[in-house]
Amino acid sequence: MKHCRPRGIFGCISCTTGTLFVMFILFWYLFLTITHPSNVKFFETEASLAQFNLTSNSTFFYNLKVNVTGRNPNKHVIVYYRNIKAIAWYKDNDFGRVSLVPFDQGHKNTTLLQALFEGQNVITLKPKQLGEYNEETSVGVYNDLAVDFDLTIRAKYRSWFKTSRFNPPIVQCRLSRVPLISNGKSAPTFISFTECNSGNFFQDRDAY
Repeated sequence: MKHCRPRGIFGCISCTTGTLFVMFILFWYLFLTITHPSNVKFFETEASLAQFNLTSNSTFFYNLKVNVTGRNPNKHVIVYYRNIKAIAWYKDNDFGRVSLVPFDQGHKNTTLLQALFEGQNVITLKPKQLGEYNEETSVGVYNDLAVDFDLTIRAKYRSWFKTSRFNPPIVQCRLSRVPLISNGKSAPTFISFTECNSGNFFQDRDAY
């Protein structure tokens, strides 16, 4: 190993300063990688609506399928999804919840999340919302649909640092003008590549 051979006190100071500078640059790079990774990006890509019926007693029958992709753009970060709850909304009313299978997302990886909401629930629409629902039903296209993803994750930076479990901001995917499947017809699919709101994904929302 080649050692620094200082020539006098000023040479020694210069050698030490250079070594410390290189160490500082390496430390700063690792610090930025750990504390400021790029956010995971989510995009709503497809949605299909097979049933969407609100009865006179406020019972809501639904069948909604949504595809969302999540892209981890980081070169040195692995994301471990340990709890995935998808929540469906219509005009600020949550009407369905499903849990998805946990998975690990590697470096620069894109993963497809598929959520199927099927069943019935009781929701109460305000008079204005009920009027909008009736208008949308008449044309067979619905607005103000949304799907949220409530997540619990862990993150691994490079090969030596892994966080404890935490809850990132809720991923909010907004849908608009989703057509209803007509009886006896093939399923129309609402296709878009609308980015969901994922906030500062690697920040624990419960820490503030």
